[in-house]
This record gives sequence, C-alpha cells and structure tokens, in this order.
Amino acid sequence: MREIFEAELKQVGEDLAEMSRLVESAMDRAGTALLTADLQLAQSVIASDHAIDALERTLDERCVLLLAQQQPVATDLRVVVSALRMSATLERMGDLARHVAQVARGRYPSAAVEPSMRRTFEQMQDAAVRVARRTTTLLTTRDLTVASNIERDDDLLDQLHQDTFTALLGPDWSGTPQETVDVTLLGRYYERFGDHGVSIAKRVTFLVTGDFADDRGRPSTASTTA
Repeated sequence: MREIFEAELKQVGEDLAEMSRLVESAMDRAGTALLTADLQLAQSVIASDHAIDALERTLDERCVLLLAQQQPVATDLRVVVSALRMSATLERMGDLARHVAQVARGRYPSAAVEPSMRRTFEQMQDAAVRVARRTTTLLTTRDLTVASNIERDDDLLDQLHQDTFTALLGPDWSGTPQETVDVTLLGRYYERFGDHGVSIAKRVTFLVTGDFADDRGRPSTASTTA
C-alpha cells in the first residue's frame, strides 16, 4: 500500500512540474507576442491555456483521492495539501500569461506597448520568464537557492511595476487613453505573475524546512498545519 501511495505522490510532483513547464512556455510566448505584435503567437497562447486548466483538474482529482483513500498525516499530508495550493497558483500564472497574450491580440496589428515603455516591459518579460523557469527547477529539485532567486526576480518585477506608474504619472507621458490602460494592466499582470512565483517558492521552502515565511520574511507558525 505504501508503495502505491509513494507512486501517486511522485505522479503529483511530475504533474506540478509539467504544469510549470507549460506556464513557462506560455509566458515566454505571450511576452514575445506582446513585444513583436505577433498575432499567431498570441492566439496560440490563448488556445493552449486549456491544457494548463485540464492538468490542474487532473492533479486536483488525484490529490483529493489521496486524501480520501490514504488519509495521509504529517509530512505526507503537507505534501498533498501543498500540491493542491500550488496547482491553483500555477493555473493562475497560466491565466496571467493568457491575459498578456490577449492584450497583444487586441492591439494587433499595432504593438500594445507604447515605444517609451518598451524597455521596461522587455525587462519585465525577462524577469517573468526567469521566475517561470526557476519555478520549474524548484519543483523538480527543491533547491532553496532557486527559491531565493525567485524572490529576487519578484523584487525586480515590483520595482519595474512601480516604474510604470512613475512613467504614467510623469509630465512626459503622451500615450493615448488605450495605451495608458494597457500599460496599467500589463504591469499588474507581470507583477502578479512574480507574486505567484514567490508563493510557490515559499510553499516549497515550507516543505523542505517546515517553516512558512509570511510577507515580512518571518516564519509563520499558523501555516505549519497546512
């Protein structure tokens, strides 16, 4: 019975890693579509989001069955419950990549990013892809150095997000109302993508160390029951 349970847990881990790889690909392609006004690429990201959603449903069903049939305790319970939470987080990251692609599609054949903001969004895109890539690595290795790197990338995304507001509110901004809305939304999508990556990093850190840091970076004893 234990061997069956461990095989199921292994499959849960593989499903999470596969979800993360799909999210990584989605954000990579969405950002490219955004910066190059590539309609076909944007459409492919939007169409492929269903694969992430389907994998989340499969993974969640597997976890619920494990909870119902195996009634895991202690570390095993933390692994299953954490997998449920991380699958929801990855699904949301996929949605954010889709949102970026939808903005790109909506402005075609024009570029969605106003020229003066292009460099900022190139940097946001690079940081978001690093978050996604490192999330995949973290889920397969549980290397806490990778978790720390994800948090640093998120700090950069937060700063770049703030830079978008500085530009929009500055005296030199001359974008149209639609460009203003697009910059506001896109900045938020990228910022939230980084936040979700940090959520997974903290969850994996909890699985490895038993401590779950709160937003101030201190261990949260309330989270150790999850």
